[in-house]
Order: sequence, then structure tokens, then C-alpha cells
Amino acid sequence: MNIPKSHPRYESLMKRERVIEYFNKGIVATAGLIAQGRGEAFDYIIGEKSMDFSLESERAAVALMKSAKNPIISVNGNATALSAEDLAELSKILNARIEISLFYRTDERVRKIADEFRKFGIEVLGQNPDAIIPGIEHMRALCSREGIYSADVVLIPLEDGDRAMALKNMGKKVISVDLNPLSRTSQVAYISIVDELTRAVKNMIVFANKMKENEIGGILNSYDNKKTLSDVLKHIKNRMEDMSK
Repeated sequence: MNIPKSHPRYESLMKRERVIEYFNKGIVATAGLIAQGRGEAFDYIIGEKSMDFSLESERAAVALMKSAKNPIISVNGNATALSAEDLAELSKILNARIEISLFYRTDERVRKIADEFRKFGIEVLGQNPDAIIPGIEHMRALCSREGIYSADVVLIPLEDGDRAMALKNMGKKVISVDLNPLSRTSQVAYISIVDELTRAVKNMIVFANKMKENEIGGILNSYDNKKTLSDVLKHIKNRMEDMSK
């Protein structure tokens, strides 16, 4: 589809087209199309840009991953479609491995996602899972022992509530990227990034490149996730009230 750059929602529509393209490639699951639409709705309400609360969470997330012993970036089909190249770059900067985790898991989807990251010099974990996340009774329980299973910090791009809770119960610190501040993922996460994925990852790359080691402790000590989620809801409330006038 030829979308003119003059269209007021050009960026959002291009992301939608990319998800459709990767659905046709067999990387995005059918349910991923629904998830993309749900995210678009929240992004439209928030304002389709990274807000101050988004940037604060993204900065804290980078600090947490820099301080981690074994940080892992978990990816699914949508994350691959939207941000594979940037996630690969973030992975290299933060020395964080990338692991495939899929609810609708097939060998073909795993292979195609692995091939996509291989284009950017990343050999992903999760292709041959050898461990189980306790408390999950579906395919996302499968994980790599050297990856998610032994991670201390896990970045979960896009909604994944039950696994976020299971990882928290294992004692891991979960960083979520989810435009819905009321989702189980956002509510359970140690750091909740309420922002659109492609913007969030690009912002994190900037923070990761600029952040100095002596800044990490102060950033983490000053971050308050409950306040961040409260700020998000206040922003949505105020924006809705302004738009209704």
C-alpha cells in the first residue's frame, strides 16, 4: 500500500503495514494483528509520541539492564517485525542476549525469527529450549537455561501478563514495553515503559550510548514505577478531558 508521507498518521500506518507484511511472511501470528490494533488505540489516546514518563522509564530500564549480570531481551513475532534491527543494536550495546518466546510457537516461526535477527549479527537463544518457567501451562513456558531461565533482568517488549508474573515469582526484574498501563504486564513489571515499541527501543539506544557507569545508581534510586503508572493515567485522563471540551 502506498501511504503518502503527508498523511497525519503516516508513521502509525507504516508500522501497521509492516506487521501485515511480517504476518504474510509467517513471523507474526494472527493474534498479533489484533495486538497491534490494540496498541495503536492506546497510542492514539496517549498522543503518539514519547512522553516524559516514557523517557523516564526507558532511562531507568537502561540503567537496570546495565547493572544486571545476565540481562535478556525477549522477542516475539510483533517485536521482530517492528524492531528487529534496533533490538539487535540495543542487545549489542547492553551486552544482553536476545531470546525467542512465543505463545503460538511453531518450529517454522522460530526459524524465521532467528533468521531475521541473524541478518543483524545476532544468534538468538530459545531455538532449542532446555528449561521451563514454573507456573505457565502453555508454550511460553519453554525457555533457554542460559537465557531467560537464569536471567536477573528480562526486557519484555509487548503485552505478556502471565509470563511477566511467572518471571517475577522466580525473582527476576521484568521491564515491560506496553502501551496499556492497565495491563497485567504493566502492573506486574518492575519498570513499566508505556510507549510504542519502536520509539521506546530507539530512545533506549540513545540512553545506553550516553549513560555513564557512575549515573546508574542514582537513576535507579530515584525511579518510582508506581508514580510513573500514576502519571500515565493522569495524562490519559487530562488528555481525554481536553479533547472532550
